[in-house]
Amino acid sequence: MKIATKWQDYSIIATGDGYKLERWGDVTLLRPDPQVIWPSRIDMSAYKSLNAKYTRSESGGGEWQYIKKMPVEWTVSYGELKFKVKPMGFKHTGLFPEQAANWETMMGLIKNAGRPISVLNLFAYTGGATVACLSAGASVCHVDASKGMVERAGENVRLSGLGDKPVRFIIDDCKKFVQREIRRGRKYDAIIMDPPSYGRGPNGEMWKIESELYPLVELCSQVLSDNPLFFLINSYTTGLQPMVLENILTLTVKNKFGGRIEAYEVGLPTEEGINLPCGAGGIFIND
Repeated sequence: MKIATKWQDYSIIATGDGYKLERWGDVTLLRPDPQVIWPSRIDMSAYKSLNAKYTRSESGGGEWQYIKKMPVEWTVSYGELKFKVKPMGFKHTGLFPEQAANWETMMGLIKNAGRPISVLNLFAYTGGATVACLSAGASVCHVDASKGMVERAGENVRLSGLGDKPVRFIIDDCKKFVQREIRRGRKYDAIIMDPPSYGRGPNGEMWKIESELYPLVELCSQVLSDNPLFFLINSYTTGLQPMVLENILTLTVKNKFGGRIEAYEVGLPTEEGINLPCGAGGIFIND
């Protein structure tokens, strides 16, 4: 398991009864987590510094309950990287802190490459990986179907002092964008994708990870340069095992370019002394 251990502005205070109690800078949130199947040792809803709690509805979805005054949005830092966070729909905050473990891997690979690296970031959300790769010296093409998330990614890039770095922001269906890049003959040295379980593109395109992930990875292998650096897949919304991601990358990328594959769980430490699993990752590395 890769554990994101370097956060200063984020921590998991406690877990239990399907919830995690988190500190985001000066704000404390209580959010559901399906991996937390053990009982809580404290009454997290009564935690003295709790600002807001997300409660699921029996009919689906849920809502935020605000307990103490808090900002509409605020900034958290990860080293020199800065991100805006805010309570959003479906319990989200606009940032997945466990991904810092992957950021560290990618930043290290880019910094040690000894050459310019171009990155294609698909399903790029609010740009955590985009900011990390830009900070390491790469150029990035950031693609997401949501205009609002792409706009937030631009804010995060500027907030981190990287507004002058080589980045393109694209609002598009990821598969259609890759198909166009193939026709254009454009190549990338690294690819990142963080696909949802289900989703729709800007024109109603359907996405279902079980049937769409392998063909997309296979398609993306066609836009890799002749000497690719890495190809990272992250999966946090499904039960896909790390070995599934390893097999997909082996059959599509490793068999074409050589290199090696790492597959792993991604997690976060808690102040209780345990690690909370937050999904799976698989990365092709061309050493």
